[in-house]
Amino acid sequence: MTAKSLMFQGTGSDVGKSLIVAGLCRLAANRGIRVVPFKPQNMSNNAAVTDDGGEIGRAQWLQALAARVDPTFHMNPVLLKPQSNTGSQVIVHGQVHSQATARDYQKLKGELLKAVLESFDHLKSCADMVLVEGAGSPAEINLRRNDIANMGFARETGTPVVLIGDVDRGGVIASLVGTHSILSPEDKGMVAGFIINKFRGDVSLFDDGLHEITGRTKWRSFGVCPWFEQAGLLPAEDSVGLETSQNLTSGKIRIVVPMISRIANFDDLDPLKAEPDVDVVMVEPGSALPGDAALIILPGSKSTIGDLEFLKKCGWDIDIHAHVRRGGSVLGICGGYQMLGHHVHDPGRIEGNQTKSQGLGLLDIETVLEGNKTLENVKATSIAHNTGIDGYEIHMGRTQGPDTNSPMVLINGKPDGAVSTDGLVSGCYLHGMFTSDEFRRSFLAHLGVSLDQSPAYKKNIDKTLDDVAQHLETHLDIATLFNTAAA
Repeated sequence: MTAKSLMFQGTGSDVGKSLIVAGLCRLAANRGIRVVPFKPQNMSNNAAVTDDGGEIGRAQWLQALAARVDPTFHMNPVLLKPQSNTGSQVIVHGQVHSQATARDYQKLKGELLKAVLESFDHLKSCADMVLVEGAGSPAEINLRRNDIANMGFARETGTPVVLIGDVDRGGVIASLVGTHSILSPEDKGMVAGFIINKFRGDVSLFDDGLHEITGRTKWRSFGVCPWFEQAGLLPAEDSVGLETSQNLTSGKIRIVVPMISRIANFDDLDPLKAEPDVDVVMVEPGSALPGDAALIILPGSKSTIGDLEFLKKCGWDIDIHAHVRRGGSVLGICGGYQMLGHHVHDPGRIEGNQTKSQGLGLLDIETVLEGNKTLENVKATSIAHNTGIDGYEIHMGRTQGPDTNSPMVLINGKPDGAVSTDGLVSGCYLHGMFTSDEFRRSFLAHLGVSLDQSPAYKKNIDKTLDDVAQHLETHLDIATLFNTAAA
């Protein structure tokens, strides 16, 4: 029996497609339905590593967790990782395929449809239902030719579409009716109905709005979904809302993170943000790094040399050195670790035309960007705290130097990272380290804070997914929605 499929597209980006698909995956899984998530094309520097040796967007990893299935590169066969304002690294079936400018990628899309359909057919062969997430909006009709992310995929596979509109940002009636008005008759015919998302207040006040939308589009309403406050507890994929996701509580310690331009895998910070005794402050360009921080974290980057130059342009290098002189700690993760050394070299111009950049010089190391990308889920051990860590590696480059003789962690039994002689500066290639509760608590205790009410991070994520599922079941017509899926 062929699996059924249903696609969720949005009137724009950040309307809540990823969360709704995750919630529906958990809802279906709780009902005993074998469900898998799928996103034909994604654009994100927040990637996850799959056990079959590939990388996918973090949202599809979370959706797989919601569906209680192992993530695979087939769930996101095409992933674009922006490296500049005009170009991206193109990942196909979990591996680096090419570098492409935005214009060149438009020509490449048609060639990638085969890979997308291959992955979609693979998932359909091992599931009862495939829930598909679109990208951006089908209203971007200037990008319709060779489209593989929205209506092009839906038409090719015969997958019905549910359109999601975000009422919180305003203009939701116009966005839905406007989308209807500019779609071709064939694309318009793929839309089975719509969902209004992120409603605040009395839902009945939108009854007239629903009447206008259904009357003008003839599309079915699957319901109005109220604002879900706990959504902020789940890992985010887009960096759009990073500046608003920090927890400005009266925590016992403050952790500061400079918002570099190509920040990657920033969900490394989420477990720290969930700690009630920790303030995580994301500092935007134009602002100095606060002087009262206990720790500065340099996060991962999709463009280490570019972000290193960006960091210096912002004057953050001066702030970081002053922080260390005051006795403050610094942690570099992946690209942030590479920035802590003397230089970063890119002889093959993997990231761009600049082949060398001077680092912060806080660790006695040098990095050369070369070789194949490392993609692996790993078991690690913190040397300083003697605690186990579950994490993953996703990086290019080889780092060497005297300080690597004092590694920060053991990854699968092998030393990784470096620690400065005074112990204030450390870094490694390990992502996801703070999701391990024992390590996170030990690490923060070393900074001087005892966590009396520290949450169990992974358990809380799983509970939140159940809560999302219940929220959707309460407010949407789930029976009609699932029956809309087509084989």
